[in-house]
Amino acid sequence: MKVARIYMRVSTKEQDIRRQDAITESARQAGYYIAGVYRDTQSGVRYDRPELLRMIEDLQAGDVVIAESMDRISRGPLVEAEQLVAKIRSKGARLAVPGVVDLTDLSSSTEGVAKVILEQMQELLLKVALQLARDDWENRRERQQQGIRLAQKEGKYKGRRADKVLHARIVALRKAGQTIAETARLAGCSEAQVKRVWAAHRAEFQTLPQS
Repeated sequence: MKVARIYMRVSTKEQDIRRQDAITESARQAGYYIAGVYRDTQSGVRYDRPELLRMIEDLQAGDVVIAESMDRISRGPLVEAEQLVAKIRSKGARLAVPGVVDLTDLSSSTEGVAKVILEQMQELLLKVALQLARDDWENRRERQQQGIRLAQKEGKYKGRRADKVLHARIVALRKAGQTIAETARLAGCSEAQVKRVWAAHRAEFQTLPQS
């Protein structure tokens, strides 16, 4: 039996992850049993994404990880992205991404020298796709920074609005005795953000007049 695990990711809650559902149906039509569908709402440059980590933990030898595009898997530096792919492969699983390594490529019955050449081509395409995903992220980030600098110069940029609900949740979890790591997991944010919010809360509390 051919087994697939579907990985989906968007960067923000405002983005619609449902458009990636088509890859699930495509896998079924290709004869794959869907063992799990994993959905993250976090940046592709982060490797502590909870659903990504859960998927890797669930992987079994022979599984195929399917993603809509390579940037769904990673937008990080090439070395780190390759380490992530290597971690998937260390579980005996393979990665399928349309236009890079297709399901038909993985089910190919090619043998001998032709098989070696096919695998080498897949490796090259995979590396190129990982680098392109990173380059695209860096280009987007640079354009965003240029826009911010221009807005600042024109006096239009006020900075990112704080997520008061998230901040309150972080403070409540920390007050309840949760660790930074556990607070980040429960609040759905990074440990760095937990540290910033908690430090700001403590600083604000210390400046209040004591009765």
